[in-house]
Amino acid sequence: MRFSKWHALGNSYLLVERSEAGAPLTPERAQALSAGADSDGVLEVLFATDDELTVLIWNPDGSLAEMSGNGTRIAAAWLAQRTGSPDVHVHVGLRTVRAHIRADGLVEQELGEVEVGPLETIEVSEEQLEVTPVSVGNPHAVVRLDHGRDDLLRLGPLLERHPRFPDRTNVQLVEVESPHTLRVSVWERGAGETSASGSSAVAAAAAAVAHGWCTSPVTVRLPGGELLVEIHGRHARLTGPAVELDADLELA
Repeated sequence: MRFSKWHALGNSYLLVERSEAGAPLTPERAQALSAGADSDGVLEVLFATDDELTVLIWNPDGSLAEMSGNGTRIAAAWLAQRTGSPDVHVHVGLRTVRAHIRADGLVEQELGEVEVGPLETIEVSEEQLEVTPVSVGNPHAVVRLDHGRDDLLRLGPLLERHPRFPDRTNVQLVEVESPHTLRVSVWERGAGETSASGSSAVAAAAAAVAHGWCTSPVTVRLPGGELLVEIHGRHARLTGPAVELDADLELA
């Protein structure tokens, strides 16, 4: 089975066409492929034309993600490289992401509607945390907190599986550095600590704009690099890189 391997600010995915795989992936197969290639997930392309494609996004634990900003950006860059089309529609779950590949190689994505809930107080390991629930097609829990990596490793798994989030959640610890800049650490549902997450960047920026911590556009500084998020009402645009690592990877 042949794959290409891509990354977005260090967040890496295998990309495979179902026609190449010969059969639909299973949770066990996706988990094994992620582990075997040291990736943060698998993008399974179900259907592709010159300017649109449908993908399933597999987490490294074998679960499916409803949405991924980095994953859809990689999928768009892959199809644009293959067909030459600078404008791509990526269908994932119930959402369609419109992507434009710029001349400088960065990918602009219209991710669609973002829903920001009110602040909630949640008890986590006898600690009271103010959490903002956000949906970018997938669930997020945004916490404004001056933090270090130890805080992420301690709070991330507890919030991911907190009873408040019965389907689990992605977690973002957020520091406001300026009216247009956030520093964000991410604990990703089904993956754990990650260098970057596009939907997490959008969730953090949307919460920051909603609460008046920042104004759009927002530069989100992640361990792997920076993403630009623009919030227009309830809609978000995300801009960042997608880089191919290996064009012809073969796994059993």
